[in-house]
Amino acid sequence: MTVNSTQEWSTRTFGNEDSLPRVPLPTLEDSCARFLEWSAPLLTEAELARTRDAVAEFLAPDSPARTVHAALERYDTTEGVHSWLDTFWPARYLGRRDRIALNANFFFLFEESDQQQVQRAAGLIAAALDYKLLLDEELIPPNIQRGQALSMEQNKYLFSATRIPGAVQDTVRVPYSAERPGPSSARHIVVFFRGNMFRLDVLGPDGVPHTLEDLALGLLEIRKAGSERCAPDSAVGHLTTKARAEWAASRQALSTVDPGNTDALDTIETALFCVCLEDFAPEDTHQACDQLLHGDSANRWFDKAVSLIVFEDGTAGINVEHCGLDGTTILNFVDTMLGSAPEEHSRRSGARSQGLPNTAAVEFVLDDELRADVRAAAAAFAQQAGDTATSTVSFADFGGNDAKALGVSPDAFVQLAYQLAHRRAKGFVGATYESIATRQYRRGRTEAMRVVTPEVVRFVDAMEDSAASPATRRGAFRAAAEKHVARAKECQSGQAPEQHLWELQLIQQRHGEELGAAEPLALYETPGWLTMRNDYLSTSSAPSTRIRFFGFGSTSSQCIGVAYVLLPDRFNVYLSTPRPVADRMHAFADELRAAVGELRELLASDTGQD
Repeated sequence: MTVNSTQEWSTRTFGNEDSLPRVPLPTLEDSCARFLEWSAPLLTEAELARTRDAVAEFLAPDSPARTVHAALERYDTTEGVHSWLDTFWPARYLGRRDRIALNANFFFLFEESDQQQVQRAAGLIAAALDYKLLLDEELIPPNIQRGQALSMEQNKYLFSATRIPGAVQDTVRVPYSAERPGPSSARHIVVFFRGNMFRLDVLGPDGVPHTLEDLALGLLEIRKAGSERCAPDSAVGHLTTKARAEWAASRQALSTVDPGNTDALDTIETALFCVCLEDFAPEDTHQACDQLLHGDSANRWFDKAVSLIVFEDGTAGINVEHCGLDGTTILNFVDTMLGSAPEEHSRRSGARSQGLPNTAAVEFVLDDELRADVRAAAAAFAQQAGDTATSTVSFADFGGNDAKALGVSPDAFVQLAYQLAHRRAKGFVGATYESIATRQYRRGRTEAMRVVTPEVVRFVDAMEDSAASPATRRGAFRAAAEKHVARAKECQSGQAPEQHLWELQLIQQRHGEELGAAEPLALYETPGWLTMRNDYLSTSSAPSTRIRFFGFGSTSSQCIGVAYVLLPDRFNVYLSTPRPVADRMHAFADELRAAVGELRELLASDTGQD
């Protein structure tokens, strides 16, 4: 993408959206060529040959793929369509039918604070309200990166946004929509304590925020009212952990049993956000991360876009529902919240003392069947959380500046360290996903990058070859790092195959019959397609000095989720995987610690005299 560095961008939050370039739609030929290139390092010669044959069939002049791609081209030029990915994202996120708790939601662990729970929570609420009021007036400055404005569209999904379960596909209840134009007019949040839910009015009748002191009084009132733990079979938050179609049926049952339940759901779904107060302090950082990822599901509403979680000792973080929000948007939000003192946020928002805020319990009427449903959901999620192994890896003496001093891209350095650690822990190089932000495009979100290249394979081979000289290893490392940077740039510019080919598959599934293109496409059953997307490592980064850790669950039965915070002076990683393969994850963690030091030493000794 060519950036016009002389362009003057609007200073209004959403003022640049229509001026952003559209996401490029690749040609079939380009995507297929890249697909073969990307999948080849993971395949045997026989598997690659089968994949090539299917690609040739896919590209034939009379292939259904040609018809489907033509339909996508027409869609991309349709009035009101912002991107050829407009239907892809709802299908990808809202279409998934498994549970989103632990499987899809992600978390950030915030920087430390010397405040205790109520003060920290009140400060975070005040900061979020300040952000919300600025957003309402489009006064949140749009992000500009290397002279290019980035899409701010996702900010519309921060407040009063809730995912609604559906039998076939979920929907989302949001402001700035045809049904609810403009910013949210809600004045309340929902606070959880010991599985009890409470409405807390954080804005007065005239929309003016309560002061920090008022908010603290309201939170203390809620802690007092919720001091007795909610009965295990009446904490409806457990139901948000169910697979989506099952949760949709439970939600319908709630509304059918008692009309008051519809009002309770409405209170939760229209709330600006949730605040989850925990009644304990985490033993350590690792436990804090685990609790932010899943925690006690009685004390969560995982469908809510934003849930701020505050522990007894003031440790805090955020759990995010992913359908409308990516990490970069949440980082901007969190950096702004934590970048000023709570008192400054409160002052800037125009907060005024209005006394004790209105609070009210949010209660559901449940019959025996629903109580059994709640108990079963709680047990099933506790089982999944127990079946998930996690670990943290921290490097206090290595960061992005150290990688740059060695003449290498920081992200390339850590990604190659992951590959070396995986090879040593599991004995092979496996498919690896990395999320690449593409917000420089209209409604841009992310692109799927596949990390394994021939250069990566040669690099790990050289590192495992006892006969290879340091110069050979360094050369292999630098070649792999250069290729990594080049591929990342391709993804940033929309030159990537996976989402394009995936969307063609989804279009055929939805409209193949009416397009006259229902004939199965062999490409989607090839070793290349299946192997390239069968992650052994799923990686994503969140660079912010305001957070300590970032995390998400594993994406498959053999996958290690690798969420990393790579800063100039430090590097923190949160790992997750199914417990049956936990030993491999712990081996990966040990090998990663060793690999970072080994690669650092290898590059530092680059004297050219080996």
